[in-house]
Amino acid sequence: MAENAAEILNANLYEIVPEDPYTEEDLAYYTNGRADQEQNDASARPAISGGVENMEKYDTIILGYPIWHGQAPRIISTFLESYDFSGKTIVPFCTSHSSGIGSSADNLHALCSDSVNWLDGKRFEAGTTKETLEEWFGDMEIK
Repeated sequence: MAENAAEILNANLYEIVPEDPYTEEDLAYYTNGRADQEQNDASARPAISGGVENMEKYDTIILGYPIWHGQAPRIISTFLESYDFSGKTIVPFCTSHSSGIGSSADNLHALCSDSVNWLDGKRFEAGTTKETLEEWFGDMEIK
């Protein structure tokens, strides 16, 4: 989805990569693995490997993430708290097998300053076509 978004918008792509990569065991739901523990701790902020160079040159951030236990992974909170997004537009979208975007976008918005223009997000299911994503961006007039 992120690669398609970058291609559609002719945008740069930045992947939020954890400093300590997740294993399949870490990601196994309801096993009290690492992802479960992080999602159960609202203050968890997993470290990110690397960073965005020249964040100040970007006006619009398309923020894609999976839904974990009804919310964005805590590493997305780390990302949002690592930069000043004042005056920028953030467009969230998520992927999920069953959960909607729900309160995840609102909870992330709360991590940014009030001067951020936070647009309504959308949930996409597995197998969403590039054309569907392009139509959504077109409806939002994101170019």
